[in-house]
Amino acid sequence: MSTAKTTKGLKEQYVPTAEFYSQIIDSLLDYSIFTVDTDLNINSWNSGATHIFQYETDEIMGKPFETIFTKEDKKAGIPQREIDIALKEGRSVDVRWHLCKDGKTFFADGLVFPLKDEDDAVIGFVKILRDITAKKESEDSIKKYAKELEDLNAHKESVLAILSHDLRSPLAGIIQGAQYLETNFDKIDPILAKDLLKEFHIAAVNELNMLDYLVEWTRIKYAAEAFVPSKIELTHYVKKVFESLKETASINTINLHNEIEENCSVFADEKMLLSILQNIVSNAIKHSHKGGQITLSAKQSDDMMIVAIKDSGKGMSKEIMDKLFTPQVKALSKAVEENKGAGIGLLLVKGFLEKNNGKIWVESEEGKGSTFYFTLPLNKPSDKKDISEKAETE
Repeated sequence: MSTAKTTKGLKEQYVPTAEFYSQIIDSLLDYSIFTVDTDLNINSWNSGATHIFQYETDEIMGKPFETIFTKEDKKAGIPQREIDIALKEGRSVDVRWHLCKDGKTFFADGLVFPLKDEDDAVIGFVKILRDITAKKESEDSIKKYAKELEDLNAHKESVLAILSHDLRSPLAGIIQGAQYLETNFDKIDPILAKDLLKEFHIAAVNELNMLDYLVEWTRIKYAAEAFVPSKIELTHYVKKVFESLKETASINTINLHNEIEENCSVFADEKMLLSILQNIVSNAIKHSHKGGQITLSAKQSDDMMIVAIKDSGKGMSKEIMDKLFTPQVKALSKAVEENKGAGIGLLLVKGFLEKNNGKIWVESEEGKGSTFYFTLPLNKPSDKKDISEKAETE
């Protein structure tokens, strides 16, 4: 075929117009495609943008670019940051929550790039995004499931370690001692026999206490149906715990002082909150000096309540604090031997707090007492978080 015929054939072929491309863009309902001018006001809006954001074209035209961003992102300057990166790098890639007309949010994968004229001058910007909320929820579910499996495996290992060491060893000692007493009952000194029986009784009680802690700790992972969080008043449960522990505290002349104000509420499971307070306050009593004081206070920080339980007791070293909330078999055994139960008790507290979207930490100095802090949400936590899982640029 000659060159002349080829050129003629190309000229006769259909060349798409700007209107044709506009129709294609407008038909992409799964993609929001719109432009903003150099003042960052929206000046074009496709059908996909209407479908995703719920704004009709005449409602959104002329509104600022930041209209589609969440309050948190606007406060952080994200809209301007996207534009700045697009100017510097040629495009800005982001994955974040965006805001619809009705106030609901959705997770989107987006791209911003500058529009330029024939002289390479910037005349505006294009924003393209798609709703990937379903994909994110699916990925989050998989991540959550994987994390739960990992936690359950670690939990299983901890339980097995406690069963094999903390429960089995003392029980073996009780059995051996009972066998000795049975074999030598006619020869043994009655005073020694009485002392042995007393030791058996203490060991059996400690064993039962450890088992009770273990059962309660395991309930965190395997009894999800028992978890019923609601809006509850904190002071009501503090008073309950103080009432149940007042005799123990009075024996050592320890003053229990509540500085938490009335109507101070948190969103948590009632039974778990009671167990959290019971364990920490009980532990503080055991480690306090005679005539000491234990003070409970609370303050609000953003959407969380921070509760502080301060004692004037023995305090602890940094080495002990670093291992306080992790299953250390040797430490747990020592706690059982000393009839303190702090080992599994604090693991139980940590597990309950995490279940209620809270956390725990401690500040302490040897000889100057300790302060345990824990947080609980003020209201029912939202499953959605305004986060960006991708870098602003690729």
